[in-house]
Amino acid sequence: MSLTLYAHPFSSYSQKVLIALWENDTPFAYRHMEEAGAADELARLWPLRKFPVLVDGAQTIVETSIIIEHLDLYHPGRLRLLPADPALALETRLLDRFFDQHVMNAMQGAVNEALRKTPDRLEEAKQTAAKALETAYSWLEQRLAGREWAAGSGFSLADCAAAPALFYADWVHPIGEAHPGLRAYRRRLLARPSFARAVEEGRRYRSYFPLGAPDRD
Repeated sequence: MSLTLYAHPFSSYSQKVLIALWENDTPFAYRHMEEAGAADELARLWPLRKFPVLVDGAQTIVETSIIIEHLDLYHPGRLRLLPADPALALETRLLDRFFDQHVMNAMQGAVNEALRKTPDRLEEAKQTAAKALETAYSWLEQRLAGREWAAGSGFSLADCAAAPALFYADWVHPIGEAHPGLRAYRRRLLARPSFARAVEEGRRYRSYFPLGAPDRD
C-alpha cells in the first residue's frame, strides 16, 4: 500500500516522523502543508487538523509515536525503531514520551506566547520554559550517561523524538556546559543523515520561529 504523509518541514513533530521514514528509506508521498488544498484534505482526514498525519491505504494514522510504531509494524525496514526486547521497548517509550512532554512541550510555552498578537507575558513564559528545560536537561544528563543513543546503543523511536525536541529547545534555552553529555548527544543527532536532512529541508522556514532562530546549527 502507498503511504502519504501530511507534514511541514519546519514542524518538529513532522520532523520526528520524517526521520523514521528516511532512516529506512521508506517510500512515501509528501503532502506539504503549504501546498494548495493540503489543509482541507487534512481537515477531512483528522478533525483536530493537527499534523503530521499518515495515510496508509484506507487507514489514517495520527500522533507521532503511533505513526512510527505503525511504520515499524507494517512497513519494517533494516532498522527496528522499537526494540523487540520488552524492557528496551519500555525504556524507548519512556524516553519518547519524555522528549515530547518535558522537552518539546516545555519550550513550546514560550513559542506559543511569542506567537500571540500581544505577547504580554513573554518574559514570564521564557523563564518558565527555562526552568522546566533546565530540569529536563539535568535528568537527561544522568539518564543518558554512557549511551550513544537515547535508549542504548541502537537508534530508535526515542531518538526520532529527541532530535527535533533538543534542536528547538536549545534555541529557547541553550543546553549549558553543565550538561556535556547532552550537548554531545545533540551533536550526534545533528550529524545523523536523516536528521541532518530534516534540518536542511526546514532551513528556509527559519523566519517562522517567533523567538528568532539563532545564527547556528
